[in-house]
Amino acid sequence: MAEWEKSFQETNRELLDFLDSSPTSFHAVANMEKMLKQAGFERLLEGKTWNLQEKTGYYVTRNDSSLIAFRIPGKDFVGFQIMASHSDSPALKIKDNAEISVEKQYIKLNVEKYGGLLCAPWLDRPLSVAGRVVVRTEQGVATRLVNVDRDLLIIPNLAIHMNRKVNEGYEFNGQRDMLPLFGGKEAREGFLKLIAETAGVKETDILDMDLFLYNRMKGTILGFEDEFIAASRLDDLQCVFASLKGFLAAKPKRSVAIHCVLDNEEVGSGTKQGADSTFLRDVLRRINQTMGRSEEEYLMALASSFMVSADNAHSIHPNQPDKADPTNRPFMNEGIVIKYSANQKYTTDAVSGAIFKSICKRAEVPYQVFFNRSDMIGGSTLGNISNSQVALNTVDIGLPQLAMHSCYETAGAKDTAYLIQAAQVLYSSTVCGTGDGEYQVEWAEESD
Repeated sequence: MAEWEKSFQETNRELLDFLDSSPTSFHAVANMEKMLKQAGFERLLEGKTWNLQEKTGYYVTRNDSSLIAFRIPGKDFVGFQIMASHSDSPALKIKDNAEISVEKQYIKLNVEKYGGLLCAPWLDRPLSVAGRVVVRTEQGVATRLVNVDRDLLIIPNLAIHMNRKVNEGYEFNGQRDMLPLFGGKEAREGFLKLIAETAGVKETDILDMDLFLYNRMKGTILGFEDEFIAASRLDDLQCVFASLKGFLAAKPKRSVAIHCVLDNEEVGSGTKQGADSTFLRDVLRRINQTMGRSEEEYLMALASSFMVSADNAHSIHPNQPDKADPTNRPFMNEGIVIKYSANQKYTTDAVSGAIFKSICKRAEVPYQVFFNRSDMIGGSTLGNISNSQVALNTVDIGLPQLAMHSCYETAGAKDTAYLIQAAQVLYSSTVCGTGDGEYQVEWAEESD
């Protein structure tokens, strides 16, 4: 087996472990915190004074579901090199007073859709519950991570005998079709008790909850030559993982490296921890201010900064290749996808696209181009929303995948490693804008 094949396999094993242990955005942030602490990064709190030092790594979280980590090479830094991705995925969120009794024989749970999920894959498979609970303490309230780590729930399909035309097309009703079966009549009043036991608290101390269903099927490597990976939440934890791995391997020289992970992209980003919040802007300003720099120096730094909005992209579908643009056709394992849209749903323009292509060339990784078909409306991502708060040269990219927004998605076994390498080059380099149409890219030395 070639060395690069071993590297791909090792990367994929790490990725799948990260995905399997991150059933919600809260768990993904907790896992990133562990990785950052192991690498010597110091935790900051938004409600406390920041005393930042040069050549030191820091991270800060908001809402337990968004995280920004950074390294400052020196107080005379030129700008910021940012990769932004999102921690959330489409799911089913549990409502308060969740238990519903069905003819005194079944107990099911009341849920609602979070984001634009594909409904059908959630049915007829083992599910469980994870998220956070907020509990009463002597000092006030505190959050606790929860993961009921066993096969617990199922959303049963209706037999074809009772819905003969289901294979001709079916419109899922969120209130009728998507409620999971929790147990028999003995399960009555058992849900809150189970959550309290899992969290290690008393039922009476639970004040509120943010709980989601998740698919219990673990991620795997598959294909004739192990060329694919399949797992839950590849969109967008695959980019989150690659960004963090590249960030930890980088050695910033003249720009502040920023690993940025924001929540709630799947529901529009309009939250205090989303891309349309002040989180990224607040962190950048505090870095500038704490290092003793002026407001003008901050604005100059923004002009010499570069952001990569990393959110997965659509690969050509093997059964429906006609759904893709006729001339721009990304495939899994063929490299990072640069995403373009004339209506600016994606932020990429000729300048940011050219800069990112240069980064890929420097990293020696392949890249591809994505456009939607001209008669189809595509999705949007966090890049253009973030730019409403912090205006930067930004490129939208992603890793090619199939079944986006399913609870079990498919991607290429090589592409995560490609993005890790590109992220390392991004974080180690500096993009300087002169303001007159010229852009200088300063690469880190290969020996670094």
